[in-house]
Amino acid sequence: MALSRTRQKELKKLKRSADELWEQQRDALDHAARVLREATRQARELSREEIAPRVAGVYSRHVHPAVATGVAGARSAGSAVRDRVVVDVLPALSGAVGSAMAVIEAVRDPRVRSVVRSASRAGAKAVPTPASSKGPGPGAFILVGLGIVAVAGVAYAAWQTLRADESLWIEDLTDVGALDAGDDDEDEF
Repeated sequence: MALSRTRQKELKKLKRSADELWEQQRDALDHAARVLREATRQARELSREEIAPRVAGVYSRHVHPAVATGVAGARSAGSAVRDRVVVDVLPALSGAVGSAMAVIEAVRDPRVRSVVRSASRAGAKAVPTPASSKGPGPGAFILVGLGIVAVAGVAYAAWQTLRADESLWIEDLTDVGALDAGDDDEDEF
């Protein structure tokens, strides 16, 4: 395939333009890389000189005291719980275990068993059996009615406490300020 001289000149010119463009692009990329390196160095310096001291100051003024307060509160709560367990729970628990052990030992004693048997026989003979059983009297119905009224009162109180009532909500301060500003205009008339 033979190209005319004009075409060959145009192709050489186009190749030169492409080579020049390629060189310009490489130069632009090199320059961009240098600018990026310098920007990174400046950002590092700014961070070291300005941001790090500010972060350290915020940490020492706000975070460290809050953490120290939290740790002190946790230690205080832990010691209070430990004191309550030692003073209240352990004596009550040991008293309950001691009472249970004493009851178990008493039940195992043959003398106590014989006394319990004789008392149960005497109790069975002393309790008379009713001759005829009547239905519930008026007192039972009164007690059932009082129980129903008490349950209804508790349910009503719980409903009043837990219901979603829009009139109970506090308005936003911005809305209140706008209302107050409007009230001032009305007072002037």
